[in-house]
Amino acid sequence: MTKESYKYLYNINSPIDLKAVPKSELKIVCDELRQFIIDEVSQNPGHLGSNLGVVELTVALHYVFNTPYDRIVWDVGHQAYGHKILTGRRDVFSTNRQFKGISGFPKPAESEYDAFGVGHSSTSISAALGMSVASLMKEESKRQVVAVIGDGAMTGGLAFEGLNNTSMDKNNLLIILNDNQMAIDPIHGGFTQYLIDITTSQTYNRLRFKAYNLLKKLGLISDKGKNRIISFNNTVKAALTRQHNIFEGLNIRYFGPIDGHDVDNMVKVLNDIKDFKGPKVLHCITKKGKGYEPAEKSMTEWHAPGKFCVETGERKVVNPTEPVPPLFQDVFGETLLEMAYENKNIVAITPAMPSGCSMTIMQKELPHRVFDVGIAEGHAVTFSAGLAKDGMIPFCNIYSSFMQRAYDNIIHDVALQKLPVIFCIDRAGLVGSDGATHHGAFDMAYLRCIPNMTIAAPRNEVELRNMMFTALNYRQGPFAIRYPRGKGYIVDWKKPLETIAVGKGVLLKDGNDAAVITIGAMANTASKAIELFEKENAALSVAHYDMRFLKPIDEELLHKICKRFKKIITIEDGAVKGGFGSAVLEFLADNTYQIAVKRIGIPDKFVEHGTPEELYQMLGMDAVGIRNSIHEFIGNK
Repeated sequence: MTKESYKYLYNINSPIDLKAVPKSELKIVCDELRQFIIDEVSQNPGHLGSNLGVVELTVALHYVFNTPYDRIVWDVGHQAYGHKILTGRRDVFSTNRQFKGISGFPKPAESEYDAFGVGHSSTSISAALGMSVASLMKEESKRQVVAVIGDGAMTGGLAFEGLNNTSMDKNNLLIILNDNQMAIDPIHGGFTQYLIDITTSQTYNRLRFKAYNLLKKLGLISDKGKNRIISFNNTVKAALTRQHNIFEGLNIRYFGPIDGHDVDNMVKVLNDIKDFKGPKVLHCITKKGKGYEPAEKSMTEWHAPGKFCVETGERKVVNPTEPVPPLFQDVFGETLLEMAYENKNIVAITPAMPSGCSMTIMQKELPHRVFDVGIAEGHAVTFSAGLAKDGMIPFCNIYSSFMQRAYDNIIHDVALQKLPVIFCIDRAGLVGSDGATHHGAFDMAYLRCIPNMTIAAPRNEVELRNMMFTALNYRQGPFAIRYPRGKGYIVDWKKPLETIAVGKGVLLKDGNDAAVITIGAMANTASKAIELFEKENAALSVAHYDMRFLKPIDEELLHKICKRFKKIITIEDGAVKGGFGSAVLEFLADNTYQIAVKRIGIPDKFVEHGTPEELYQMLGMDAVGIRNSIHEFIGNK
């Protein structure tokens, strides 16, 4: 659509402008907002399906509530595009997820309408509850607080912790349950089936809601008596449907389920319930990808489809004429299946990311040995610990930034008991457009201080395969393998599996004037940097070592390096504070070596969003930047 063909959207620069639209015309606003998102995401890739599914809900919320004074906390954050467009960011939305552009997630530093920073999931109820309690304590009783939770986020344990607290503390929180039965992939588990079950009692819920409103208007019920009514509702519903309502069992008033794509009714219901005292849940049924047929038919594929043709639905996938290296995650998936055929004790665990980490490869062939536990990283780790305790070989695949959510489980349930859980840590390093919430900057720093933990990082796909095979036969404790997102380095990667000596590094290139020591995929960038440096400085040469293991670190090799060189450069795609370079410095201090060391890594700050290439260049961690650092550190001979 051209700008001129929009009736309302280009006149809406804030929710105040939206409120000026007649209620009878809100469907037009929804249609225009949906088309705008489709057009924009087709050219500038981002999250499509989740945002199309909440268009009507987004419009209704900003139509009814007084934002930004009223708080709306979005969870998961990738369903907030419509919210951003309606709150003054329409004209800069073309920069969404781009370097120096707006964030793909709610970000309070970006807009006062973004009530809480959200990049991971299941945080909304806890955060919004805190805001609601704070409002009452500050005697701001007119402030409304809404938590919008959906796209699989209700499978996270933190959401249930928040619900439990919501039922106990005085608050007026409204929880919007956006129920589309999807995360990136279809969600599984008992709570999903529970939501399906309670949606079958729509007649009961409609009658109950109407009866409650009537009794309140007649003055026959007060908010103080709500708990007795809720308990009575539970008794009646259990008797009639044999289905208890978990929310009402927690004394949280439940409304719904309602059609989340009926904007007129959404506005009516929100107006009806928003001033009710006490916590409440509005259950909305939505369809991921709503309004765009290709996205409705293939929800997983269209979660974040990349560029596509709006008219035909054809995805603009580049098919190179020459063979290219595979994605690291695909190598993981294929290697896992290959080993699983040979060893019946191998099982695979993922917290709701089977397609993202390519565990779907094994899931299709051996579904009974693959466990998608939902967005529940802590449970994924402890579940893996239980499997390992009784003789299974669990490969637990968790994205680096998501693994932070399971830190206690890693320490208490796995490492302390020396259980041989194999952690495959995907998306290590800077991952790109998702930004600070998703960069895998901290895993080396937060894992290496844990006793009994082995930490490996492959520089290419062959190394990844061999490290997985090594971990399979290593039974002395947890074994973590971290690897980056995206394309690898070797076209002909499918070689016979070999065992690697645990804790042993390798010399990749010899030299005389300094040593570059790397870990993981940064070895490839460092090799290019050394080549550039030596082309410009023919009289100088640099040795390059790949340590392969952060823990145990190869002390024998470090002794050899320290006896040969007076200058060392460490390079890593992790936090420079407490990471690989820090481990080398600790070794030097413990062994009283007087050697100059320069550490190159992710600095002590949260890195913004952009392509990995843009971000590594900004940080001086691309080949040219590292070449410059080598030159400054070594100097001219």
